[in-house]
Amino acid sequence: MANNNLKDKFNQMPPRQRPSAQQFPVWRILLWILVLWFVVLFFTQYMRPFEENIHEISYSQFKQAVRDENVEKITVEGETITGAYRSPLKEAVSGMENGDGDKKESSKNDDSSSEQVVTYERFTTVMPAFEDPNLMGLLEQKGVEVYAKPDETPIIWQILISLLPWILIIGFFVWSSRKLYQGMGKGAGGLFSFGKSRARMATKESVDKTYEDVAGLENAKKELIEVVEFLKDPSRFEALGGELPKGLLLVGPPGVGKTLLARATAGEADVPFFSISGSEFVEMFVGVGASRVRDMFKNAKNEAPSIIFVDEIDAIGRTRGAGLGGGHDEREQTLNQILAEMDGFSPREKVVVMAATNRPDVLDPALIRPGRFDRRIMLERPQKNARKEILKIHMRNMPVADDVDIDRISKMTVGFSGADLKNLVNEAALLAARKQKTKVTMEEFIQGRDKILMGIEREDVISDDEKKVIACHEAGHALVAFFLENTDPLEKVTIIPRGRAMGATEQIPVEERHNLGRQYLLNRLAVMLGGRAAEKVMYGDITTGAGDDLKRATQLARQMVCQWGMSEKLGPATFRQGEKHPFIGREITQQKDFSERTAEIIDEEIKGILDNMENKAIETLKDHKKELETVVDSLLENETLSREDLQKLIGV
Repeated sequence: MANNNLKDKFNQMPPRQRPSAQQFPVWRILLWILVLWFVVLFFTQYMRPFEENIHEISYSQFKQAVRDENVEKITVEGETITGAYRSPLKEAVSGMENGDGDKKESSKNDDSSSEQVVTYERFTTVMPAFEDPNLMGLLEQKGVEVYAKPDETPIIWQILISLLPWILIIGFFVWSSRKLYQGMGKGAGGLFSFGKSRARMATKESVDKTYEDVAGLENAKKELIEVVEFLKDPSRFEALGGELPKGLLLVGPPGVGKTLLARATAGEADVPFFSISGSEFVEMFVGVGASRVRDMFKNAKNEAPSIIFVDEIDAIGRTRGAGLGGGHDEREQTLNQILAEMDGFSPREKVVVMAATNRPDVLDPALIRPGRFDRRIMLERPQKNARKEILKIHMRNMPVADDVDIDRISKMTVGFSGADLKNLVNEAALLAARKQKTKVTMEEFIQGRDKILMGIEREDVISDDEKKVIACHEAGHALVAFFLENTDPLEKVTIIPRGRAMGATEQIPVEERHNLGRQYLLNRLAVMLGGRAAEKVMYGDITTGAGDDLKRATQLARQMVCQWGMSEKLGPATFRQGEKHPFIGREITQQKDFSERTAEIIDEEIKGILDNMENKAIETLKDHKKELETVVDSLLENETLSREDLQKLIGV
């Protein structure tokens, strides 16, 4: 009855969860049998049984015993001679322990004596390398019986001796490779699985993430859940002539949740999910990556319906022919194999390939064409409502104080990715723990945000004169942003050094902008140049503190002129000045598609925009010089001013 129950349980298990023969180490049993057989053969062949006391003598002693007619018979086996004495030979041995029954001790020996007399009835010796032609004549003359045995080693022993070094070498490499792979976290596999797939298979039960753990990304989740439903019940789609997409490419900046979305897909799908990173295909040996690709797709087809997820596919999917390795290096061989495998799918093979990358521009065109990656799912940084939901997910197990305003935090984190928001919640928890608090307050979230954006507070000792200049510079930014229209609202201004900045002025947009107007961009330039303008107004001089402001302002003005057609002289045209390399993603050339005359006009337009906005900032600060002095004095006293503090100081 018990056997029937075990059999039923075994049959009810999914095939991929049933114990296989590999779980039973049969090879270990065979190895122990081989070792025991080797030991037994060695002892029976080369170790003499201690059945009698044999006297080891020299060849000269052996011939003298023959001359003394004390040798009865001998047996010659190769170069070894064993024989029996006619009269047992007695020999005194000092400090020797009592032997077995083969030893015949003299009655003269007592317990107190340190010497023993041992009697030998047999002897053994080894013939010298040179021939002794007189030996046979001497043996016949003295009446010694001579027996001979052939010196032949068994054939199986000869084979074992010749193969034993190679068996030991191969066994050592197999053992060391298994230990190496186990130490690297790759599991067992060893030397003979070097070309096997490293993909890790996950089931719904082994993944702790679902789409409920992914806030935002609603459109992406709709696309993915449709594929999962297709794998579960393809008849509903096939009835309308639909086919399963072969590939889905998740594209988005770092930290937006591409890998998290793939893990959630594994949790939602009741199908095997194979996960691997693109870098795991690439090895120093050409052909290994292609072999692993073949093995991975083979395993996925055997488990179909299934999903393959390749993270960071740009590690192997970069444009071919653009590097220095020619057309037959390991990376391109791996990519060619992926292309062949994805093209080799038949319509009935329900295998979907998911991939993630933040560099779609460097991918090979053959990889992202229809028929391979049929769908491209764009993942953007979360908007305000999505950030709010992400914060709720990360804060659900966190004790927070009543003053924590998630809506305000989501407004303060414009441009944050999902990973940034998770880091913000973690930083707030660490700051609260450092202060010995039992709950996380709004103060820790604000400090954590400042730490992420600007770095930790520096402990530099700044002189009073430098503090005045820094306060003037930051007050200039703040007042220009405060008094100009069509600018982002001011949040706070501080002169506390953080990271590489000696101070900071922070603006938070009321709503997230996707389309920027010309006047808004011009006012942004005026705010950037407001610090330099304040130094001119207050002290009639300028400092190096505006270096980063000038860099960002020049880049923005160049984009307005060269990319967005916001120049009156040049009109609606774009002008390229650099080209991104498909491998490193940076501008390594300065190819221009315009004349030198046009380049002069571009420089004049950029300079004119910057000069006009600096003059605008100077005029604004001159009109409110009294407020500028008040804000500078308050910054020197308090170091940080919020929007409400500025409104009280200015009287608005």
